[in-house]
Amino acid sequence: MRVDFNVPLNDKFEVTDDTRIRAALPSVNKILEKGGATILMSHLGRPKEGPENKFSLKHIVPRLSELLGKQVKFADDCICNKTLEMKRNLKPGEVLLLENLRFHKEEEKGDEEFSGKLAEGADVYVNDAFGTAHRAHASTTIVAKFFPTDSMFGYLIRSELESMDKVLHQSEKPFTAVMGGAKVSDKILIIENLLEKVDNLIIGGGMTYTFIRAQGGKTGTSICEEDKLDLALDLINKAKGKGIKLFLPVDNITADKFENNAKTRITKSDEIPDGWMGLDIGPETIKIFSEVIEQSKTILWNGPMGVFEMENFQNGTVSIAKAIAKTTGAGAFSLVGGGDSVAAINKYGLADKVSYVSTGGGAMMEYIEGKELPGIKAIRG
Repeated sequence: MRVDFNVPLNDKFEVTDDTRIRAALPSVNKILEKGGATILMSHLGRPKEGPENKFSLKHIVPRLSELLGKQVKFADDCICNKTLEMKRNLKPGEVLLLENLRFHKEEEKGDEEFSGKLAEGADVYVNDAFGTAHRAHASTTIVAKFFPTDSMFGYLIRSELESMDKVLHQSEKPFTAVMGGAKVSDKILIIENLLEKVDNLIIGGGMTYTFIRAQGGKTGTSICEEDKLDLALDLINKAKGKGIKLFLPVDNITADKFENNAKTRITKSDEIPDGWMGLDIGPETIKIFSEVIEQSKTILWNGPMGVFEMENFQNGTVSIAKAIAKTTGAGAFSLVGGGDSVAAINKYGLADKVSYVSTGGGAMMEYIEGKELPGIKAIRG
């Protein structure tokens, strides 16, 4: 089973956020309950030159064993003869975790011979690593060839796909997309695809200022992609042409420097003084955005409204998260995805107040952009 155990570790190599490990448990437990044995494979980090202790999956074993309620076995390589012997000797109900796949260059190259070695000693292939489904790597895509009639998705990937398909293809109207983050260039494809589906498009975060500058507004020293002004105007005109309501901030919390304890003031979004930068959405904008969200039946949230990592500039992101949670409680369907949005929803303790929190940042983005994900195609055909 391909899982995504690419989790953060502290300087003592202890897992600091086990969300991704817990997300894989239903699939692992299902196999064990039915009398199977499970061989788990994953990557961790981006090792450059072969094995490195800080990227070893052995550090995951204590937490994984604790969560499963049984001692997990560990193979200190993913493809050697000793590992093959360990696989073949597994008894029903046992779990074996293989060492980091990326300690071998062949993993990211999608090498077929390497994939064959991963497949040895197993009867069935389950992909439950949505976070890597957009990569055509050996363990996410090529290995499925060795199980032509015995490849399947785990519960996590199934629920990810169901949630995204619900938003993209079965959305109840009004459908509102809330897009944040620093750069328009990172979100172009996703915005263009959403323009075919949404009723309301809310834009916040750093990319706001590229849109405002494109319309002739003053943005001070706020982040702005000067080479994307025409593109921003084009997106505004496309939204208008399709009858989509596009909402940009009307006011902002601005600061005289990029620091939590900087001097701040509330200014109109298109009248930011020289030497000042917008770091969060303002109170009037929060009110407008929240009202739009609260009238929605389907909500997609990707990207924060400001520099939420700094306490003095987190209010916009917190307020939007609360509005989405409140609307979900009233019966709307909400999907939250992308690293920063997930970090925010977890930080404010609202993960269980939204319909679905995606575990795959890049994979979710590409799926919503309309791209075909290699890890999904390998099984769906």
